[in-house]
Amino acid sequence: MPATVNATKTRAALRTSARISLEMLLVLLMTAVALWIVGKMWSVVWPLVIALLLTTLTWPLARFLRRHGWWPALAASTVTVLFLLVAAGIVVLIAVPVASQSGELAEGVVGGIQQLREWASGPPLNIGDDEVTRALDTAVARIQDSVGSIVTAAVTGVGTVVNGLVTAVLAVFLMFFFLKDGPRFLPWLSRQLPGRLSADVPAVAARAWDTLGAFVRSQAFVGLLDAVLIGIGLWFVGVPLVLPLAVLTFVSAFVPIVGALFAGFVAVLIALVSNGPTDALIVLAIIVAVQQLEGNVFQPMVQSRGLGLHAAVILLAVTLGGSLAGIVGSLLAVPAAALVAVVWNYLREQLSDPPEQPNTAEPDTGAAVSAEESA
Repeated sequence: MPATVNATKTRAALRTSARISLEMLLVLLMTAVALWIVGKMWSVVWPLVIALLLTTLTWPLARFLRRHGWWPALAASTVTVLFLLVAAGIVVLIAVPVASQSGELAEGVVGGIQQLREWASGPPLNIGDDEVTRALDTAVARIQDSVGSIVTAAVTGVGTVVNGLVTAVLAVFLMFFFLKDGPRFLPWLSRQLPGRLSADVPAVAARAWDTLGAFVRSQAFVGLLDAVLIGIGLWFVGVPLVLPLAVLTFVSAFVPIVGALFAGFVAVLIALVSNGPTDALIVLAIIVAVQQLEGNVFQPMVQSRGLGLHAAVILLAVTLGGSLAGIVGSLLAVPAAALVAVVWNYLREQLSDPPEQPNTAEPDTGAAVSAEESA
Protein backbone atom coordinates (compact mmCIF):
# COMPACT_ATOMS: atom_id res chain seq x y z
CA MET A 1 0.00 0.00 0.00
CA PRO A 2 2.75 2.59 0.80
CA ALA A 3 4.41 1.78 -2.52
CA THR A 4 1.11 2.42 -4.35
CA VAL A 5 0.65 5.74 -2.53
CA ASN A 6 4.20 6.80 -3.38
CA ALA A 7 3.72 5.85 -7.01
CA THR A 8 0.50 7.85 -7.16
CA LYS A 9 2.20 10.89 -5.64
CA THR A 10 5.09 10.52 -8.07
CA ARG A 11 2.77 10.37 -11.07
CA ALA A 12 0.85 13.40 -9.79
CA ALA A 13 4.08 15.32 -9.30
CA LEU A 14 5.24 14.38 -12.80
CA ARG A 15 1.94 15.46 -14.30
CA THR A 16 2.13 18.77 -12.45
CA SER A 17 5.73 19.31 -13.58
CA ALA A 18 4.79 18.46 -17.16
CA ARG A 19 1.85 20.86 -17.10
CA ILE A 20 3.96 23.69 -15.66
CA SER A 21 6.72 23.00 -18.21
CA LEU A 22 4.19 23.08 -21.04
CA GLU A 23 2.76 26.35 -19.77
CA MET A 24 6.25 27.86 -19.53
CA LEU A 25 7.01 26.73 -23.08
CA LEU A 26 3.80 28.35 -24.27
CA VAL A 27 4.67 31.58 -22.46
CA LEU A 28 8.15 31.58 -24.02
CA LEU A 29 6.67 30.85 -27.45
CA MET A 30 4.18 33.68 -27.16
CA THR A 31 6.96 36.00 -25.94
CA ALA A 32 9.08 35.08 -28.95
CA VAL A 33 6.13 35.69 -31.29
CA ALA A 34 5.43 39.05 -29.63
CA LEU A 35 9.09 40.10 -29.99
CA TRP A 36 9.06 39.00 -33.64
CA ILE A 37 5.95 41.09 -34.29
CA VAL A 38 7.56 44.08 -32.54
CA GLY A 39 10.64 43.63 -34.72
CA LYS A 40 8.53 43.65 -37.86
CA MET A 41 6.73 46.81 -36.67
CA TRP A 42 9.89 48.49 -35.36
CA SER A 43 9.57 51.49 -37.67
CA VAL A 44 6.37 52.35 -35.78
CA VAL A 45 7.29 51.01 -32.35
CA TRP A 46 10.58 52.93 -32.06
CA PRO A 47 9.03 56.42 -32.54
CA LEU A 48 6.29 55.39 -30.10
CA VAL A 49 8.86 54.41 -27.47
CA ILE A 50 10.81 57.64 -27.94
CA ALA A 51 7.59 59.65 -27.68
CA LEU A 52 6.68 57.91 -24.42
CA LEU A 53 10.13 58.63 -22.95
CA LEU A 54 9.93 62.27 -23.99
CA THR A 55 6.40 62.54 -22.63
CA THR A 56 7.52 61.32 -19.20
CA LEU A 57 10.07 64.13 -19.15
CA THR A 58 7.73 66.89 -20.34
CA TRP A 59 4.48 65.79 -18.69
CA PRO A 60 5.10 67.54 -15.32
CA LEU A 61 5.21 70.94 -17.05
CA ALA A 62 2.15 70.13 -19.17
CA ARG A 63 0.28 68.96 -16.07
CA PHE A 64 1.22 72.18 -14.26
CA LEU A 65 -0.17 74.29 -17.10
CA ARG A 66 -3.37 72.24 -17.31
CA ARG A 67 -3.96 72.59 -13.58
CA HIS A 68 -3.70 76.37 -13.95
CA GLY A 69 -6.48 76.57 -16.50
CA TRP A 70 -4.65 76.11 -19.79
CA TRP A 71 -6.49 74.23 -22.50
CA PRO A 72 -4.96 70.79 -23.17
CA ALA A 73 -4.07 71.66 -26.77
CA LEU A 74 -2.47 74.97 -25.74
CA ALA A 75 -0.50 73.37 -22.91
CA ALA A 76 0.71 70.55 -25.16
CA SER A 77 1.70 72.99 -27.92
CA THR A 78 3.60 75.22 -25.51
CA VAL A 79 5.51 72.34 -23.95
CA THR A 80 6.34 70.85 -27.36
CA VAL A 81 7.67 74.18 -28.67
CA LEU A 82 9.75 74.69 -25.51
CA PHE A 83 11.15 71.18 -25.88
CA LEU A 84 12.16 71.85 -29.49
CA LEU A 85 13.82 75.13 -28.51
CA VAL A 86 15.78 73.43 -25.73
CA ALA A 87 16.84 70.60 -28.07
CA ALA A 88 17.96 73.10 -30.72
CA GLY A 89 19.88 75.06 -28.10
CA ILE A 90 21.69 71.91 -26.95
CA VAL A 91 22.69 71.10 -30.54
CA VAL A 92 24.06 74.63 -31.02
CA LEU A 93 25.96 74.47 -27.72
CA ILE A 94 27.59 71.24 -28.85
CA ALA A 95 28.27 72.16 -32.49
CA VAL A 96 29.88 75.56 -31.88
CA PRO A 97 32.57 74.37 -29.38
CA VAL A 98 33.35 71.30 -31.49
CA ALA A 99 33.79 73.43 -34.62
CA SER A 100 35.90 76.05 -32.83
CA GLN A 101 38.18 73.48 -31.14
CA SER A 102 38.40 70.95 -33.97
CA GLY A 103 41.82 72.28 -35.08
CA GLU A 104 43.21 72.05 -31.56
CA LEU A 105 41.87 68.53 -31.19
CA ALA A 106 43.35 67.47 -34.55
CA GLU A 107 46.76 68.79 -33.51
CA GLY A 108 46.43 66.89 -30.25
CA VAL A 109 45.65 63.69 -32.13
CA VAL A 110 48.74 64.14 -34.31
CA GLY A 111 50.86 64.84 -31.26
CA GLY A 112 49.43 61.84 -29.46
CA ILE A 113 50.20 59.58 -32.39
CA GLN A 114 53.77 60.90 -32.46
CA GLN A 115 54.17 60.28 -28.73
CA LEU A 116 52.80 56.78 -29.21
CA ARG A 117 55.32 56.09 -31.99
CA GLU A 118 58.19 57.35 -29.83
CA TRP A 119 57.05 55.16 -26.96
CA ALA A 120 56.65 52.12 -29.21
CA SER A 121 60.12 52.62 -30.68
CA GLY A 122 61.73 52.29 -27.25
CA PRO A 123 61.90 49.33 -24.87
CA PRO A 124 60.26 46.95 -24.36
CA LEU A 125 58.52 46.98 -27.78
CA ASN A 126 61.38 48.40 -29.91
CA ILE A 127 59.16 48.86 -32.96
CA GLY A 128 61.12 50.69 -35.69
CA ASP A 129 59.85 53.28 -38.13
CA ASP A 130 60.15 50.80 -40.98
CA GLU A 131 57.71 48.43 -39.31
CA VAL A 132 55.29 51.29 -38.62
CA THR A 133 55.53 52.41 -42.25
CA ARG A 134 54.82 48.89 -43.49
CA ALA A 135 51.81 48.66 -41.21
CA LEU A 136 50.50 51.99 -42.54
CA ASP A 137 51.04 50.88 -46.13
CA THR A 138 49.13 47.67 -45.43
CA ALA A 139 46.27 49.66 -43.89
CA VAL A 140 46.13 52.01 -46.90
CA ALA A 141 46.10 49.05 -49.30
CA ARG A 142 43.21 47.46 -47.42
CA ILE A 143 41.29 50.73 -47.50
CA GLN A 144 41.82 51.01 -51.25
CA ASP A 145 40.57 47.44 -51.71
CA SER A 146 37.49 48.27 -49.66
CA VAL A 147 36.42 51.42 -51.52
CA GLY A 148 33.21 49.76 -52.67
CA SER A 149 32.34 48.71 -49.14
CA ILE A 150 33.07 52.22 -47.87
CA VAL A 151 30.76 53.77 -50.47
CA THR A 152 28.04 51.30 -49.56
CA ALA A 153 28.49 52.10 -45.88
CA ALA A 154 28.30 55.83 -46.65
CA VAL A 155 25.04 55.36 -48.57
CA THR A 156 23.68 53.26 -45.72
CA GLY A 157 24.71 55.98 -43.28
CA VAL A 158 22.80 58.59 -45.26
CA GLY A 159 19.73 56.36 -45.19
CA THR A 160 20.14 55.91 -41.45
CA VAL A 161 20.28 59.69 -40.94
CA VAL A 162 17.10 60.14 -43.01
CA ASN A 163 15.33 57.41 -41.03
CA GLY A 164 16.49 59.06 -37.82
CA LEU A 165 15.03 62.40 -38.86
CA VAL A 166 11.72 60.79 -39.80
CA THR A 167 11.67 58.96 -36.46
CA ALA A 168 12.41 62.19 -34.57
CA VAL A 169 9.65 64.13 -36.35
CA LEU A 170 7.12 61.34 -35.77
CA ALA A 171 8.15 61.06 -32.11
CA VAL A 172 7.62 64.80 -31.57
CA PHE A 173 4.13 64.66 -33.10
CA LEU A 174 3.25 61.63 -30.96
CA MET A 175 4.58 63.42 -27.88
CA PHE A 176 2.26 66.33 -28.61
CA PHE A 177 -0.77 64.03 -28.85
CA PHE A 178 0.25 62.16 -25.69
CA LEU A 179 0.52 65.45 -23.80
CA LYS A 180 -2.82 66.61 -25.17
CA ASP A 181 -4.95 63.46 -24.91
CA GLY A 182 -3.00 61.23 -22.52
CA PRO A 183 -5.31 61.57 -19.47
CA ARG A 184 -8.27 60.31 -21.53
CA PHE A 185 -6.52 57.10 -22.55
CA LEU A 186 -7.08 54.95 -19.45
CA PRO A 187 -10.83 55.67 -19.17
CA TRP A 188 -11.19 54.91 -22.88
CA LEU A 189 -9.20 51.69 -22.48
CA SER A 190 -11.33 50.66 -19.51
CA ARG A 191 -14.49 51.01 -21.60
CA GLN A 192 -13.06 48.93 -24.45
CA LEU A 193 -12.00 45.88 -22.43
CA PRO A 194 -14.42 43.19 -21.20
CA GLY A 195 -14.87 41.86 -17.69
CA ARG A 196 -12.03 41.99 -15.24
CA LEU A 197 -9.60 43.17 -17.91
CA SER A 198 -11.32 46.56 -17.81
CA ALA A 199 -9.84 47.04 -14.32
CA ASP A 200 -6.61 45.02 -14.52
CA VAL A 201 -5.11 46.43 -17.72
CA PRO A 202 -5.63 50.13 -16.81
CA ALA A 203 -4.24 49.46 -13.33
CA VAL A 204 -1.10 47.86 -14.76
CA ALA A 205 -0.81 50.66 -17.34
CA ALA A 206 -1.03 53.32 -14.62
CA ARG A 207 1.68 51.61 -12.54
CA ALA A 208 3.87 51.16 -15.62
CA TRP A 209 3.52 54.85 -16.47
CA ASP A 210 4.50 55.88 -12.93
CA THR A 211 7.52 53.54 -13.02
CA LEU A 212 8.63 54.76 -16.44
CA GLY A 213 8.27 58.40 -15.40
CA ALA A 214 10.21 57.85 -12.18
CA PHE A 215 13.00 56.11 -14.08
CA VAL A 216 13.36 58.74 -16.81
CA ARG A 217 13.16 61.77 -14.50
CA SER A 218 15.53 60.32 -11.91
CA GLN A 219 18.03 59.30 -14.59
CA ALA A 220 17.82 62.79 -16.09
CA PHE A 221 18.49 64.42 -12.73
CA VAL A 222 21.37 62.10 -11.89
CA GLY A 223 22.79 62.57 -15.38
CA LEU A 224 22.61 66.34 -14.94
CA LEU A 225 24.52 66.12 -11.66
CA ASP A 226 27.16 63.90 -13.29
CA ALA A 227 27.47 66.26 -16.26
CA VAL A 228 27.91 69.33 -14.05
CA LEU A 229 30.48 67.75 -11.72
CA ILE A 230 32.49 66.06 -14.48
CA GLY A 231 32.30 69.21 -16.62
CA ILE A 232 33.71 71.30 -13.77
CA GLY A 233 36.50 68.77 -13.31
CA LEU A 234 37.37 68.76 -17.03
CA TRP A 235 37.35 72.57 -17.09
CA PHE A 236 39.62 72.71 -14.06
CA VAL A 237 42.11 70.30 -15.67
CA GLY A 238 41.97 72.20 -18.97
CA VAL A 239 40.59 69.48 -21.23
CA PRO A 240 39.11 70.79 -24.52
CA LEU A 241 35.50 70.20 -25.57
CA VAL A 242 34.23 70.46 -22.00
CA LEU A 243 30.65 71.28 -22.97
CA PRO A 244 30.22 68.46 -25.53
CA LEU A 245 31.73 65.98 -23.07
CA ALA A 246 29.37 67.18 -20.33
CA VAL A 247 26.38 66.78 -22.66
CA LEU A 248 27.61 63.31 -23.64
CA THR A 249 27.78 62.42 -19.94
CA PHE A 250 24.20 63.61 -19.47
CA VAL A 251 22.86 61.66 -22.45
CA SER A 252 24.78 58.49 -21.60
CA ALA A 253 23.28 58.50 -18.08
CA PHE A 254 20.10 57.05 -19.60
CA VAL A 255 22.04 53.84 -20.34
CA PRO A 256 22.94 52.57 -16.86
CA ILE A 257 26.47 51.29 -16.22
CA VAL A 258 27.44 50.97 -19.89
CA GLY A 259 26.73 54.64 -20.63
CA ALA A 260 28.90 55.87 -17.77
CA LEU A 261 31.79 53.67 -18.93
CA PHE A 262 31.48 54.95 -22.50
CA ALA A 263 31.32 58.63 -21.54
CA GLY A 264 34.26 58.23 -19.16
CA PHE A 265 36.32 56.45 -21.81
CA VAL A 266 35.74 59.26 -24.33
CA ALA A 267 36.67 61.95 -21.78
CA VAL A 268 39.87 60.16 -20.75
CA LEU A 269 40.80 59.55 -24.39
CA ILE A 270 40.43 63.23 -25.31
CA ALA A 271 42.39 64.23 -22.21
CA LEU A 272 45.15 61.78 -23.17
CA VAL A 273 45.33 63.04 -26.75
CA SER A 274 45.19 66.75 -25.95
CA ASN A 275 46.83 67.10 -22.52
CA GLY A 276 48.96 64.02 -21.99
CA PRO A 277 48.93 61.00 -19.66
CA THR A 278 49.10 62.95 -16.40
CA ASP A 279 45.95 64.94 -17.05
CA ALA A 280 44.29 61.80 -18.40
CA LEU A 281 44.91 60.05 -15.07
CA ILE A 282 43.51 63.09 -13.23
CA VAL A 283 40.39 63.02 -15.43
CA LEU A 284 40.04 59.28 -14.78
CA ALA A 285 40.22 59.88 -11.01
CA ILE A 286 37.57 62.63 -11.28
CA ILE A 287 35.22 60.39 -13.27
CA VAL A 288 35.67 57.46 -10.88
CA ALA A 289 34.97 59.73 -7.88
CA VAL A 290 31.83 61.18 -9.48
CA GLN A 291 30.58 57.73 -10.45
CA GLN A 292 31.09 56.53 -6.88
CA LEU A 293 29.10 59.51 -5.61
CA GLU A 294 26.38 58.73 -8.13
CA GLY A 295 26.12 55.07 -7.18
CA ASN A 296 26.31 55.55 -3.40
CA VAL A 297 24.74 58.99 -2.81
CA PHE A 298 22.88 60.48 -5.78
CA GLN A 299 20.79 57.53 -6.93
CA PRO A 300 19.73 56.35 -3.43
CA MET A 301 18.60 59.92 -2.66
CA VAL A 302 16.88 60.66 -5.98
CA GLN A 303 15.39 57.24 -6.59
CA SER A 304 13.87 56.99 -3.13
CA ARG A 305 11.08 54.71 -4.28
CA GLY A 306 13.37 52.89 -6.69
CA LEU A 307 12.58 50.49 -9.47
CA GLY A 308 12.65 47.39 -7.32
CA LEU A 309 15.55 45.95 -9.33
CA HIS A 310 18.87 44.72 -7.97
CA ALA A 311 22.06 46.13 -9.49
CA ALA A 312 22.95 42.68 -10.82
CA VAL A 313 19.58 42.49 -12.58
CA ILE A 314 20.22 45.91 -14.15
CA LEU A 315 23.66 44.83 -15.35
CA LEU A 316 22.31 41.60 -16.83
CA ALA A 317 19.43 43.45 -18.47
CA VAL A 318 21.77 46.00 -20.06
CA THR A 319 24.08 43.22 -21.27
CA LEU A 320 21.22 41.20 -22.73
CA GLY A 321 19.63 44.25 -24.34
CA GLY A 322 22.93 45.27 -25.89
CA SER A 323 23.57 41.79 -27.29
CA LEU A 324 20.06 41.59 -28.76
CA ALA A 325 19.60 45.13 -30.12
CA GLY A 326 22.83 47.09 -29.69
CA ILE A 327 22.64 50.62 -28.30
CA VAL A 328 18.85 50.68 -28.56
CA GLY A 329 18.63 47.50 -26.53
CA SER A 330 20.94 48.89 -23.85
CA LEU A 331 18.82 52.05 -23.66
CA LEU A 332 15.53 50.19 -23.28
CA ALA A 333 16.75 47.26 -21.18
CA VAL A 334 16.26 48.77 -17.72
CA PRO A 335 12.82 50.34 -18.40
CA ALA A 336 11.69 47.06 -19.95
CA ALA A 337 12.92 45.09 -16.93
CA ALA A 338 11.18 47.54 -14.60
CA LEU A 339 7.92 47.17 -16.53
CA VAL A 340 8.19 43.38 -16.38
CA ALA A 341 8.65 43.70 -12.60
CA VAL A 342 5.52 45.88 -12.43
CA VAL A 343 3.45 43.28 -14.27
CA TRP A 344 4.84 40.46 -12.13
CA ASN A 345 4.15 42.31 -8.87
CA TYR A 346 0.58 43.04 -9.95
CA LEU A 347 -0.03 39.40 -10.88
CA ARG A 348 1.41 38.26 -7.56
CA GLU A 349 -0.87 40.65 -5.69
CA GLN A 350 -3.91 39.40 -7.58
CA LEU A 351 -3.02 35.75 -6.99
CA SER A 352 -2.31 36.22 -3.29
CA ASP A 353 -5.30 38.42 -2.47
CA PRO A 354 -8.91 37.24 -2.77
CA PRO A 355 -10.58 38.52 -5.95
CA GLU A 356 -12.87 41.46 -5.48
CA GLN A 357 -16.53 41.23 -6.30
CA PRO A 358 -17.22 42.52 -9.80
CA ASN A 359 -18.75 45.97 -9.83
CA THR A 360 -21.74 46.02 -12.14
CA ALA A 361 -22.24 49.77 -11.81
CA GLU A 362 -21.43 52.00 -14.74
CA PRO A 363 -17.86 53.36 -14.38
CA ASP A 364 -17.58 57.05 -13.61
CA THR A 365 -15.36 58.19 -16.45
CA GLY A 366 -15.38 61.76 -15.23
CA ALA A 367 -13.88 60.72 -11.91
CA ALA A 368 -11.35 58.60 -13.76
CA VAL A 369 -10.30 61.54 -15.86
CA SER A 370 -10.01 63.73 -12.77
CA ALA A 371 -7.93 61.10 -11.00
CA GLU A 372 -5.70 60.76 -14.01
CA GLU A 373 -5.31 64.52 -14.24
CA SER A 374 -4.18 64.68 -10.63
CA ALA A 375 -1.75 61.79 -11.06
